[in-house]
Amino acid sequence: MTNSTPSPARRAVIAGASGLVGQHILQALLADETVGEVHALGRRGLAIKHPKLIVHRVDFKALPPLPPVDEVYLALGTTIGDAGSQAAFRAVDFDANLSVAHAALAAGARRIALVSAAGANAGSRMFYNRVKGELEDVLAELDTDALLIARPSLLLGDRVALGQKPRLAEKVTAAAFRLLGRAIPLGLRPVTAQRVAQALTSSLPSVRGRSVLSSAQIQTGA
Repeated sequence: MTNSTPSPARRAVIAGASGLVGQHILQALLADETVGEVHALGRRGLAIKHPKLIVHRVDFKALPPLPPVDEVYLALGTTIGDAGSQAAFRAVDFDANLSVAHAALAAGARRIALVSAAGANAGSRMFYNRVKGELEDVLAELDTDALLIARPSLLLGDRVALGQKPRLAEKVTAAAFRLLGRAIPLGLRPVTAQRVAQALTSSLPSVRGRSVLSSAQIQTGA
């Protein structure tokens, strides 16, 4: 009879756990029996309590050393309207996410999952898409075993429950989808934040190298 040694429990860190996608990533990690610790980084505390969860209130401009971790989920994001300027937007979507990635790698993380956007492209003329693409490219240069990028189209979820303002583009797109349904190409349809979170958390443990999940793939689970 062969004795099998159980795999050590995974240790994850997440930035943006209070956000639309981040809250679902957090819930999925806490429910995963293969995850032993979840370190949530944020400027404020979290209402949720769980034996696996350790909340770290941090300044993303001056992150402290992190405890040993195996993987990191980057779900920090805002809009230029909410941030107030392009510089403030970049400070969150690019600088803060990259700082967390560096801190996680210094703590031993070998796998990165990123919530990006469907139009992410470092060469884009659109500032929002360009910043998203630049972050993807910089993360791809880091020494990791895996970089998993989700590029969802417009997100569906209850922003009001999170204390966020509803986003007009998301409301308009959701209304159009209800009207036109399957006439809208799969990759352009709005996708739920929960489905994005499921795609990342289910795939990151096994993916290798750089992998991109398009919005259509997220929709279908492919």
